[in-house]
Amino acid sequence: MDPTLFQEIGFTEGETKVYLALLSLGPSKTGPLAVKAGVSSSKVYKILDRLIAKGIVGHVLRSKVKYFSALEPQRILEYLGAKEHQLKKKRSLFEKLLPQLELERTHSGKPHAVLYEGLKSIKNFYLNILHELSAGDIYYVLGAGYGLEEHAGLRAFFQQYHTKRAAQKIRVKMLANYDTQQTLVPATQANSEVRFLPQYLITDMTIVFYRNKAFIFFLTKEPLGFLMVNEEAVKSFTRYFDAFWKIAKEQ
Repeated sequence: MDPTLFQEIGFTEGETKVYLALLSLGPSKTGPLAVKAGVSSSKVYKILDRLIAKGIVGHVLRSKVKYFSALEPQRILEYLGAKEHQLKKKRSLFEKLLPQLELERTHSGKPHAVLYEGLKSIKNFYLNILHELSAGDIYYVLGAGYGLEEHAGLRAFFQQYHTKRAAQKIRVKMLANYDTQQTLVPATQANSEVRFLPQYLITDMTIVFYRNKAFIFFLTKEPLGFLMVNEEAVKSFTRYFDAFWKIAKEQ
């Protein structure tokens, strides 16, 4: 059994070790349990308290000594169901709060910049486009590509992303790198205008801009992005884009 699966559904490493040890031992005192689980005796009580709170461990008293037992594994599904219900409730409450938070953010009125680190943060920027723009809105991409081979999962991400974008009728005007002519994911072409930069203008940098946002990122081994919320920056990138658009080629 792969213990990391437990951690993926919200168990700590210690909770996983103790629960699996209880399954193996049956009713057990804390001493043998700590040894079997490979955790210190000082921590085993705290871990057991958390597992009891999750509803997957119980105990009985025998001669005034506590014996702990793992409850039926089916209880884990019940725990996950309750957790999912709580998450939906929290999500609903946050959705009511979100417009107010966005209003506070946009009313700050000051240009600012944010550093994005890691591939996930860059994906989240794109997903945010789907929330900020509406049908008929347009954004611009300069220097589109898929980065290193180790970022191969990006192709699947962008296929899903552009499928959703097209379904929402959000337009994109894109200047992709010359070497992506035959490799752009099919969904890119939907509700879009795409041209390709000449080979001498190929760059590892991608610039995405719309409204008052300009996002520059590099798909290097450790992806890095830089978001500027600044209307003047967007105007400058628009001038560059328009100049390159005239010399770019259609597929």
